[in-house]
Amino acid sequence: MASRKACLFAALCSLLIVASLISGSESASCCMQYTKRKLHCKAVRGYNIQTINGSCDISAIIFHLGGKFVCADPLKQWTMRAMKCVHERRKRNAEQMGHLKNGH
Repeated sequence: MASRKACLFAALCSLLIVASLISGSESASCCMQYTKRKLHCKAVRGYNIQTINGSCDISAIIFHLGGKFVCADPLKQWTMRAMKCVHERRKRNAEQMGHLKNGH
């Protein structure tokens, strides 16, 4: 009987540890503040949009800079320009790939 309680207790502790790791990793992937420096379009490789949800307190644009991520205020003009720049670059690249596939 005592070993059954010990096993149940160990299982419960393991479950709590896993749950805390999962919730901790969610909050770690959220932007908590915005960068103060403007990013140059050439440095930005891509971006994700963060919305306010259970684990993220602010809306943000997460810019990808090679192996680094930078959080930006989605309402700032420079943020919108950087997003537009990435979108236009992707569009140009897609058009170029289309020309290559079609042999033009």
